[in-house]
Amino acid sequence: MMDTIAAEARKTALVVGANGVIGRNLMDYLATLPDWDIIGVSRCGGESSGRVRYIAADLLDPLESREKLSGLTEVTHIFYAAYQDRPTWAELVPPNLAMLVNTVEAVEPVAAKLRHISLMQGYKVYGAHLGPFKTPARESDADHMPPEFNIDQQKFLEHRQQGKEWTWSALRPSVVCGFALGNPMNLAMVIAVYASISKELGIPLRFPGKPGAYHSLLEMTDAGLLAKATVWAATDERCANQAFNITNGDLFRWNELWPKIAAYFELEVAPPLPMSLDVVMQDKEALWDAMVQKYGLENNSYSSVSSWRFGDFVFSWDYDFFADGSKARRAGFHEFVDTESMFLNIFEDFRRRKVIP
Repeated sequence: MMDTIAAEARKTALVVGANGVIGRNLMDYLATLPDWDIIGVSRCGGESSGRVRYIAADLLDPLESREKLSGLTEVTHIFYAAYQDRPTWAELVPPNLAMLVNTVEAVEPVAAKLRHISLMQGYKVYGAHLGPFKTPARESDADHMPPEFNIDQQKFLEHRQQGKEWTWSALRPSVVCGFALGNPMNLAMVIAVYASISKELGIPLRFPGKPGAYHSLLEMTDAGLLAKATVWAATDERCANQAFNITNGDLFRWNELWPKIAAYFELEVAPPLPMSLDVVMQDKEALWDAMVQKYGLENNSYSSVSSWRFGDFVFSWDYDFFADGSKARRAGFHEFVDTESMFLNIFEDFRRRKVIP
């Protein structure tokens, strides 16, 4: 009898986008919870061990999605954190909507015990990527003019869920920071590699963004914190069919944090100098390869540690960038992270992994 109860209590997570900053940290957190089995899906797959196994699948292909995922009858929770980058906002919509649709259409009909689908979003829902937006942003704010794939994804889930026993939730973090390689949106990696190369060249650390961005009010979301919030929202009945802003819980300005980051890397700070990292870091591959050899770093390619376009994007925000995280707190999620400590801990993690000197 007890074995039956234990079996019924077990949960199986399907983490889609398992190798990104969000997915990788979610996989790591789920692996610490004894009542979860974990399946990670990405284009490249991964190395399976213990309660964690990986599936390599191209989710843009509906036939391959069904072939690779339609046997996953044991899945109880889908955690969707996949993302495909494209040059324009309009071009982002078709692939990012298609991957979610293909995943759900492959798994939902066969997963009889499906309880929840978790959707990872962000402040694009509030138009934060377009320019100055209402702050603090709240989950009840009105939608903005499309195109916006986050909204289209949520509407798909809302429609699909009607009349079903499973529920959905949408998590809306700020910029997510944590460990992952080859990710197009990894701000901590941008700063760490930029600072490491600055140090190698013997130059001070300059803030490269717009002048106004150095003084704007921002917030971040730690990937570990987000993982805990994602599981909470997927398993607490109070969160059913709702969206939640998930933030570290504090605010900062680069003009205060930047000198502390420089001090960690034992660098002087010089006045900000607006420049495109995507342009000025283009020719640094040979230098990076030499640093890998010189300092005995892991043999990570320059492209796998470069997210310069995303750095340019974040450092261009010359307007306040934050949301109201109180809805999650009112619903029972009380975790928080100090953002300065978060950055320094991530840099330490990069050093332990021999990603940076």
